[in-house]
Amino acid sequence: MAIIRPRLNDYHNLPFLQEEVDFAIPFLDEDIPLYVDPFLMWKIKSQQDNSLHTSIVNSFNQLGHLFVKGNEQQAREILIELSECNEIGLGNSKTRQGKKIGVKTANEILNLFKSIPQINKQGFQHFEEIQLLVDNVSKDRVSDISCCLIKSFLVDFTIDQCQKHKIPIEKCSIPIYDYKSQKIKIEETYLPINPENGQPIILTPKRWLKFVPWINYEDYFNNYYIKDIEKEYDGKLKRVQILDFNRNNYNLVSSYISLKEQDNKKLTNDPLFTQIPVLSVKRKQNTILKLPTGKTDNADMKYEDLMVQIMSSMLYPHLDFAKEQSRIDSGTQIRDLIFYNNRSFDFLADIYDTYDSKQLVIELKNVKEVKREHINQLNRYLTEQFGRFGIIFTRNKVPKSIFKNTIDLWAGQRRCILVLDDTDLKLMCEVYESKQRLPIEVIKRKYVEFTRSCPA
Repeated sequence: MAIIRPRLNDYHNLPFLQEEVDFAIPFLDEDIPLYVDPFLMWKIKSQQDNSLHTSIVNSFNQLGHLFVKGNEQQAREILIELSECNEIGLGNSKTRQGKKIGVKTANEILNLFKSIPQINKQGFQHFEEIQLLVDNVSKDRVSDISCCLIKSFLVDFTIDQCQKHKIPIEKCSIPIYDYKSQKIKIEETYLPINPENGQPIILTPKRWLKFVPWINYEDYFNNYYIKDIEKEYDGKLKRVQILDFNRNNYNLVSSYISLKEQDNKKLTNDPLFTQIPVLSVKRKQNTILKLPTGKTDNADMKYEDLMVQIMSSMLYPHLDFAKEQSRIDSGTQIRDLIFYNNRSFDFLADIYDTYDSKQLVIELKNVKEVKREHINQLNRYLTEQFGRFGIIFTRNKVPKSIFKNTIDLWAGQRRCILVLDDTDLKLMCEVYESKQRLPIEVIKRKYVEFTRSCPA
């Protein structure tokens, strides 16, 4: 299935929404730009999550103990293996393939158990602290190590979710860290398989995910280090100097961690998508309505930017926003909005069945008048990956001759192109504000009007 930014459920033709499931729906060709935050497991009022946090910290401290007792090579090899978790698909990779840490970084992390007396004596309470003590370690590394240390639980979670949502699973082998034997073992299990690369996929609970973990270097530097330690900061301090300072003054890092533990009331997971507020939608709509048509003062770019923000919010959750993209068609730059069609609304199910619309394409045109060439541009784009249905959003009511052109296109090729204008946009914003109806119903109404005009 050649669609834009494919997800696991799209490949298997499963029509569930991101909002409806407990896990982050994985992309097949790139990572989700979120991270597992162990601090959330510590904070959440769940005995299971709390015990998983304890398991992560104990396992990590066990590696340090192994290192200190002279089994340096064994501890180092295990940590390197645990430093990347490609099955999870979280982070910034565009290929779902990460890179493990090297021997140097592994040594620097494990040496903390020797060089810092407090850690040598009692271990870490929150192992995310390594971000404040070792260079080249950040949120993606903390997330991957966390997932690897509780991979056995995540495998069980994945199997449970797959059974619940009818996601196909296959027999596969994956490396799992065994706490008792202190070894990485290859275990056979059943997991979803990524059709892009043949790798197993492990699902992650949404409740653990954040864009930036609660404990992170930037927060420490901006809100604690400068304020409480370097009151006369001259702007010349470098990260490596600060990390070195932290290792030699670990009590200050401990104070920062204590403050983060106390100040956790605002800590929640980050949703994969957040709608913009009603007031913001209204302001953006008013700005759009005042824009001139054409390219004067970059009006076309402003129109497109505002429409991306408005549409992705107003059509959620019935349409999950996949991507905005630009393409060149006959020398013209075209901005598209692409949504996953999860068939969660009767109209969406209808266009999926009638026009093979696996993804819904909305083209944005800040022109005074839609012309035949605009219809033809979108029509050429409606290939097998998108199906035969598309939408153009523009400023003014479509001329009768152009509307007839769309009807003829339907009659000849069974393709449907709807053209909506500022009047429709205003109506969508009004129903979004009132919450009495759904903005997508405005598009449905336009579709019903279109089909009534088509020849029998």
